[in-house]
Amino acid sequence: MARTLKLYNSLTRRKEDFQPLEAGRVGLYVCGMTVYDYCHIGHARMLVAFDVVQRWLRARGYQVTYVRNITDIDDKIIRRAVENGETLSSLTGRFIAAMHEDEAALGIQRPDLEPRATQYVPQMLDLVSLLEKNGYAYRSGDGDTLFRVRRFAGYGRLGGKSLDDLRAGERVAVAAGKEDPFDFVLWKAAKPEEPAEACWQGPFGPGRPGWHLECSAMSTRLLGRQFDIHGGGADLQFPHHENEIAQSDAAYFPEGGKSFVRYWLHNGFVQVDGEKMSKSLGNFFTIRDVLKKFDGEVIRFFIVRSHYRSQVNYSDAGLDDARESLLRLYNALSTDWPAAQAQVEGQAGQGAAVSAGAGQAAAAACADGEAARAAVAAIDWSEPRAMRFAEAMDDDFNTPVAVSVLFELATDLNRTRDPAIERQLRGLAAVLGLLGQDPVAVRRNGLRGAAAHEGDLDDNAIQALVDARLAARKARNFAEADAIRQQLAEAGITLEDGPAGTTWRR
Repeated sequence: MARTLKLYNSLTRRKEDFQPLEAGRVGLYVCGMTVYDYCHIGHARMLVAFDVVQRWLRARGYQVTYVRNITDIDDKIIRRAVENGETLSSLTGRFIAAMHEDEAALGIQRPDLEPRATQYVPQMLDLVSLLEKNGYAYRSGDGDTLFRVRRFAGYGRLGGKSLDDLRAGERVAVAAGKEDPFDFVLWKAAKPEEPAEACWQGPFGPGRPGWHLECSAMSTRLLGRQFDIHGGGADLQFPHHENEIAQSDAAYFPEGGKSFVRYWLHNGFVQVDGEKMSKSLGNFFTIRDVLKKFDGEVIRFFIVRSHYRSQVNYSDAGLDDARESLLRLYNALSTDWPAAQAQVEGQAGQGAAVSAGAGQAAAAACADGEAARAAVAAIDWSEPRAMRFAEAMDDDFNTPVAVSVLFELATDLNRTRDPAIERQLRGLAAVLGLLGQDPVAVRRNGLRGAAAHEGDLDDNAIQALVDARLAARKARNFAEADAIRQQLAEAGITLEDGPAGTTWRR
């Protein structure tokens, strides 16, 4: 009997059997970045968590439309651009490019669609018009257009709150002209001091969209008025996602009976010394700062080995441990990387059956290219450890258990050197976006960050010294050979002599 994928739905606070609106197809929307600064490790948690979600959905055979938006109009963006004396588009363009660089370093696959808020302002205005028609939107005395929260009967369900429990002004700004302190902005009236680039003309006067409105308009425009999965960080659950539900359902399903999202997924916080990592607290570390110390795959592995809903405590010690663990997996792989690639690709070409619970599963679109896609396609899903891996991933994406399966395979591979086990290890790891690098290069460089390589001898210089040592040994000039070994050791290079010759690693 085919297994059922179970998701923890934040709305109902329980695991539920996943049943997409359309058989075999999944619409997935994730709230992305507000691009006014570099991404931090908290953002990395979200990026990796939902990258794994979409990879598993694809490996399971679903045709996925993955949408992750970019917020490129916002109070913070306007403030930063004015401070810098640059245009909004210059600021956001710069940080979008930086975001994509960070994603690539973490092995994040680009979403199928990456809408920018500024491209969907007409759809946002249409949504406000629907809300006004349905009696949920009104114009305040200061020119803003607001949403009547108390009119929406289900408000607070996602966050587990009621309006009576909430204190006015605690999370929702209280402004003059509101009918109720909980009402939130749909359309912000233009201000004289703001740049013209931040203003659009429309039926609600010159202005710009509210943040909550942006995601409702983009998600429903690209995935339909009702879609399967909406995700994001736990910090967005209230008020952002709560407000999305209110305005979307009030616009599209005013009679009730339906909601625009079926399943809500939220990843846990990254903490530092027991506090949530955030820019507002000043305890955040940018992805690019951490990449100076650690390879991007180490950061990814550090995140993946914890369940996406759990809290993770960030520390260099934790990343050091993740690096050593990841190196153990790499050390199990064949040193003849091209041959291993070819073997996997040949196996995949034979049309290996994938039975992860949804019929014939498609190969996951892995960031590492064709070889990684072939690795996923070559998995023998009837093998007991692959079945355990699939069972774990079907249990609300239980990556810690899935990672433990990788270590079981690595242990067996070290013992047997069986190519079939290596295919399984590489294929299952590719589902998680892992083990896509050349293991020889990984062993040589030790999965270190960019800063750790500053001042390093380059590979050609090291190989030249290794060759010179070999020549000295052949000439029985052992003093010279030992001097070269010592020179390399002082440069942080370890030599390993074996029957096949001398190899080196940093």
